[in-house]
Amino acid sequence: MKAIAVKPGVEDSAHLIEMPKPKVSDVPNGKGVLVRVLRVGGCGTDREINDAEYGTAPDGNDVLVIGHEAIGVVEETGPNVKNVKPGDHVVATVRRPGTSIYDEIGMNDFTTDETYFERGISRLHGFMAEYYVEDTEFIVKVPAKLKDVGVLLEPMAVVVKGIAQAYEIQRRLRIWEPKRAAVLGVGTIGLLAVLLMRLRGIEVVAFGKEPGPYFNSELAESGEAVYESTAKVPVHEYAKQHGSFDMIFEATGYSPLVLDAMQALAKNGVLIMSSVTGGDRTAEAPIDKINQEFVLGNKVAFGTVNANREYFEAGVKEMALASIEYPGWLERMLTHKVTGIDNFRELFDTLANGKNVVKAYLEIGTENGRKSGNA
Repeated sequence: MKAIAVKPGVEDSAHLIEMPKPKVSDVPNGKGVLVRVLRVGGCGTDREINDAEYGTAPDGNDVLVIGHEAIGVVEETGPNVKNVKPGDHVVATVRRPGTSIYDEIGMNDFTTDETYFERGISRLHGFMAEYYVEDTEFIVKVPAKLKDVGVLLEPMAVVVKGIAQAYEIQRRLRIWEPKRAAVLGVGTIGLLAVLLMRLRGIEVVAFGKEPGPYFNSELAESGEAVYESTAKVPVHEYAKQHGSFDMIFEATGYSPLVLDAMQALAKNGVLIMSSVTGGDRTAEAPIDKINQEFVLGNKVAFGTVNANREYFEAGVKEMALASIEYPGWLERMLTHKVTGIDNFRELFDTLANGKNVVKAYLEIGTENGRKSGNA
């Protein structure tokens, strides 16, 4: 079968490879699920891996098959698979267990191991291939009515987890009812954060670098958020003028904005950081003032990385609710389709371009079993 792989540490090394088609028997104990891939999303992580900022090949391999946002259809299952059947649409989670106590209790996204395992990112091949096989424990069923937007489930799970963890942390307050939130960045993660906060009735200001109007800003506004450009007003200055924020979700990939966001938090506020930054930027900030206000204001800043099964399943419910409350909104996020695995280079060109790109994805297969792009 065909797959797209990189040579970790080698810049712009994405290339097409041939590899054996996996079998359900590759997974022990009869728990294998063979999935024919329909769509794979591309994101900043894939671009940064191809830019050689990070990424690790599986042991004994020179290459890493990339891709961690995929929806596919089940073709075959092992005898001990009960949660899905052939014909079901499914998404696989990304992080796999290591050896820490958190891995042992199913919270592998909280592992304390220095070495971690993520499909398409670290030490495990990803989903940008015609097929993959996975243990049923890591397979999540997607209702047929959501199959066209199912490629968004992995980033949705990241956002669901981040917001859920914010509420979990703030149980310390006995009562925490955030009224105002800021979302930094209006890419896939940022726009999904806007959506989830609006579904919770929270007033949202979405910040992007580019002055509006453009597609991403208009999509945020169609979700009943206010859009502001950081090129016109820094986040902390906006907060001074209009009021600080109970919750801030950072999803820009530009780490200096974290320091700006810290200055825009209200007392008892929470800053959620979701960007995985692979660079070496430095920045100056009024750190004494930030420190003092965090201490006196009981503020929190925390990081969140991918998600375990709990949040993928919750993400399915959030997507179903969004399809009712904001019909067509998720579909509009799928801005750029690249047809056929052979045309993967177009996907990377689209990711590099960035302008008006929310979710670019590679269509590898079709519902009738044909390879996308083939007659």
